Amino acid sequence: MAERSRRAELPRITLTLILLLGTAALGVTLLFTTMDPHMNSGGILAGGLDVHIYRDGGWRALHDKALYIEPTHYGLLYTYTPFSALVFLPLLLVPWDLVTSVWLVLNLVVLVVCVLQSWRMLGYRVTPRLVVLSMLIGLACTFIEPVRTTLYYGQINLWLMMLVLWDFSRGPDSKLRGLGVGIAAGIKLTPLFFIAQYAAQRRWRAALTAALTFVATIGLTGLILPRDSYQYWTSTFFQSGRIAPDVHPSNQSLRGAIAHLLHDPAPVWLWLLIAVPVALVALWLAAVLVRRDEPLLSVTLGGLTACAVSPYSWGHHWVWFVPLLVYLIHRAQTRLPWFLAAAGLYLAVAAWTYTYTPTWVSVGTFLLPPWWPFHQVLLNIYVVIYLIVLVGIAVHVYRGRLKPAVAEGISPAATAVDTVVIPEKLPARPVENA
Repeated sequence: MAERSRRAELPRITLTLILLLGTAALGVTLLFTTMDPHMNSGGILAGGLDVHIYRDGGWRALHDKALYIEPTHYGLLYTYTPFSALVFLPLLLVPWDLVTSVWLVLNLVVLVVCVLQSWRMLGYRVTPRLVVLSMLIGLACTFIEPVRTTLYYGQINLWLMMLVLWDFSRGPDSKLRGLGVGIAAGIKLTPLFFIAQYAAQRRWRAALTAALTFVATIGLTGLILPRDSYQYWTSTFFQSGRIAPDVHPSNQSLRGAIAHLLHDPAPVWLWLLIAVPVALVALWLAAVLVRRDEPLLSVTLGGLTACAVSPYSWGHHWVWFVPLLVYLIHRAQTRLPWFLAAAGLYLAVAAWTYTYTPTWVSVGTFLLPPWWPFHQVLLNIYVVIYLIVLVGIAVHVYRGRLKPAVAEGISPAATAVDTVVIPEKLPARPVENA
């Protein structure tokens, strides 16, 4: 078994700190100034709709009330798996009036944990200054639309991403590998894509563990909530209309892009004709990235692909832009132009707002007014960014240019994801660059 040495540290700490400090200050300022934080239709301090639905799901499971037949909070329908209702039971310990605030704080903590885990997968050791940098990235990311709306609605996307990142960071011999993906898929079906990703990487035990864990969530819930389980897997599961129409601007997926262009629901055959080849190419690239010691980029590509090929992906599902931003900042430690790529991504997915009425403000580039230039591009902005990332990775892989970033004094990403042999001592760190 190969030994793991000490992890690397960021070399351009001063420049990186200054840029992130400025971006964090700007992001938080915009978060509270572009919209009244107490506005019911979008104020960051007045949200919590989805987390109250989660809590209501847990309450219904505890009191043997139907999950899917009757509306829940605000008359909305419960759309997650029956297993998720069991997972949400601890929310009942939080008083109803405090659920929004408590979940907002927990989501912010999970956001920073996801950033830290991304750094670890890149081979960096957790130090106080890396924690500070991660907190700054987290604060900056509060103003990118997927994170902002996740925080506003009280969504669970960040928790699912944390489970998947933890899972893919396990060592190759870890018996726990696959557990996180299986649990995440048991809560929300989209992470099932990562089982295929494990299989594409020929990590058969992890794929099997994830699949069996997912099946176990179904079996366990079937024993505890048999009526709701039967209702979900025989009926509710097939009712895609419970979410929203394909043509809704917030459907940032390939199927949504097709519907936006056709101004009509996307034909299933056309969606599959595009989505299946895209998924297969992404799976192959993700496997190549792992072999080239790029575990974070690999799992990030998987997360973005899961959003792209899903029948319906709300903007807040695309929290996988966060580890992508971390990866770009990592690359910028050896080549400064990568900071421009990070800045471009940040600007493209930021939570730009447009006031439709004095009491309603839309959030997200894809919800900007239809008379804006390049509206058809803006309407499908996440899909466009995904395709750029996919093509960019494919070109670099083909040309052999995408190799682990190695700065002076930094070893290649030495993580528990792949078995690598690292010297016992790292070279001396260079002088920090301003």
